[in-house]
Amino acid sequence: MGERPLGGREGGGGLKAAAARRRSPAVARSRCPAAMATVKAEDEITLVEREMKEFWAELKGVYGTEQLQQTLALKDSCKESLKVLSEKWAKKLKEGDLMIDKIQEYRNEILQQNKHISENQERLTEIKSNLNHEEEQKKELTDNIQELKEELMKKKEVVSSKNKAAKERVERLCKSKELFEERLGLEIRRIHDEQLQFIFRHIDHKDPDKPYVFTLSINDQGDYEVTSCTPPLDCIAEFQQKVRETNNFSAFVANIRKAFTALSYKQSA
Repeated sequence: MGERPLGGREGGGGLKAAAARRRSPAVARSRCPAAMATVKAEDEITLVEREMKEFWAELKGVYGTEQLQQTLALKDSCKESLKVLSEKWAKKLKEGDLMIDKIQEYRNEILQQNKHISENQERLTEIKSNLNHEEEQKKELTDNIQELKEELMKKKEVVSSKNKAAKERVERLCKSKELFEERLGLEIRRIHDEQLQFIFRHIDHKDPDKPYVFTLSINDQGDYEVTSCTPPLDCIAEFQQKVRETNNFSAFVANIRKAFTALSYKQSA
């Protein structure tokens, strides 16, 4: 095969000679420390590179070009085999990844279907609950309607009773009209919204025909209520409260006339 022996003159002798040549500069440098200190870093690198090239050239000479080619061919063959094997295993891994992805996809589909089933069950439960709630609301609404009907009937009876009492009271006031007009110089008129207007005259001695007026009505509670007073009296609220408590209407009208008279004297002074 053209192999060259490692021993002998050409083999071991050549390597020893090369080693001796590589050592000779170092020996020379060790013997001349002053000269070595002056060598720059670039020269050291250049020297090392040159020695490596010489060693490599001698190594090629010792082993021979053919053996190096065989080694390189074996290296290339190994690299090719590794490449084929790597491609084969890469394909297997890819197929495995595809299988894992497919399994994961099936698992996701199953989870999604289970989620839809759970949502449908919750929706069905909610619908049943809503139906039960609507039935309860319907019953409650029916009961409320019945209660409102009964309450409305009671209110109608109360309103009817109050209206009857109010009409009777207005009629009694009208019957007293002549008495008030004769004794108090009072005129009573029925105006809108079932109100009575009381007009006093002969109060202001300077102007006997000057009217002093207040308007009276019966409110929803069946009580007397003064809705207007001209000229205004500070004590009108007090008189109103008193007639509600005593139901003495004649005294109420008399007190208002006295208050108008006192106001007239005060304004004339």
